[in-house]
Amino acid sequence: MGCFLGVTIFAGSAAAQQNMRELDTQAPPASAPMVIPGNQGGGGSTTLELPRAPGRQIQPNIPPPQPPEQELVIPMRQLRDQPGYQQVTVTVTQPSGSYVTDLQKQDFKLYMDGQQRPIEFFRQDLNTPVSVGILVDTSGSMHPKIPQAQAAISEFLRNLNDRDDVFLFAFSGKPFMLQNFTTNHSLVEERLSLLHAYGSTSLYDAVVTGLVMLQRGRYDKRALLVVTDGMDNTSGHSLDDVIALARRQGVLIYSIGIGDPNASGMSVQIGPFSIGGDESDQVDVKTLRMLSTETGAKTYNIRVVGDGVALRSACSEISRELRQQYTVGFLAPDPGAGGYRGLRVDVPTHPGVDVRVRKGVDVGSRSTAGSAYAGSPY
Repeated sequence: MGCFLGVTIFAGSAAAQQNMRELDTQAPPASAPMVIPGNQGGGGSTTLELPRAPGRQIQPNIPPPQPPEQELVIPMRQLRDQPGYQQVTVTVTQPSGSYVTDLQKQDFKLYMDGQQRPIEFFRQDLNTPVSVGILVDTSGSMHPKIPQAQAAISEFLRNLNDRDDVFLFAFSGKPFMLQNFTTNHSLVEERLSLLHAYGSTSLYDAVVTGLVMLQRGRYDKRALLVVTDGMDNTSGHSLDDVIALARRQGVLIYSIGIGDPNASGMSVQIGPFSIGGDESDQVDVKTLRMLSTETGAKTYNIRVVGDGVALRSACSEISRELRQQYTVGFLAPDPGAGGYRGLRVDVPTHPGVDVRVRKGVDVGSRSTAGSAYAGSPY
């Protein structure tokens, strides 16, 4: 009887193992999303004015509770490798500014060049991980603002998802890497002590460097935070170069401009110093706003130089927004023709909400879909 039971158990186990092998060899449907549990990472105006409020009191820095950690859901390779596949980040808010985070795929309508396209992939980005680049202006005019920038970026880091993959660059006449991609946010915070103000402002070169760097991020959702108080005056790249690359990359470009966009910029630059004008308080909000609008992000303008409270508040809101969005994937028609296509996303089931998404996609470029996974483990 013992021998009989042993043989029976062994046979049942072997059959179960054979069934599991057969299940493993069955490919999932091309349209089904892939779920990776616990993956560890290594219309309206898009400008907010944040003037200093008289008598404003600094409240204790208590980060808001994070939503429960989500499994990372990505489109299946069969879908994202199809010619013309694109995906975009969508932010939905009430007129009051509060985020709408309980929408489903059927609530959205997506249009390319005015023609509706089926939504092939949908994800609620409630605390899903992001690859994030931080660019900090360290030109000469930033000298009195460096401590405030350090405190604000620390706030930004504290509000991120623990799995977010982050790098840090400083830039003046050229960009300098202070910390490569890491999920150790404390390490990034420590590197903030290396920020020292000197030199001119190569904003365009810094943004191009950040966008190229983000191609190595491990997550399909990617964002860039730019903190600056100046106007570009020494870049080798042009604004057109930056916009063209931003269109190809599909990266959310958030920015914080410190200073008065209407201040006089008439001055003579000698090394790190400016003679004449009021350039130290001038910031190119127009350019920052253009980049944010193109990519579906936001620009914040801290008009009162020295308002550290508003600066920290802006950084906090950006990091929170990244956790309250949606990712929508679709197939562009006639991908072989290439070119830039206009994009619009509506939520007809919720009239009155504001929908923010990038203005268009560059079809024929694999940056947005294919290489978004180039550095990822999946």
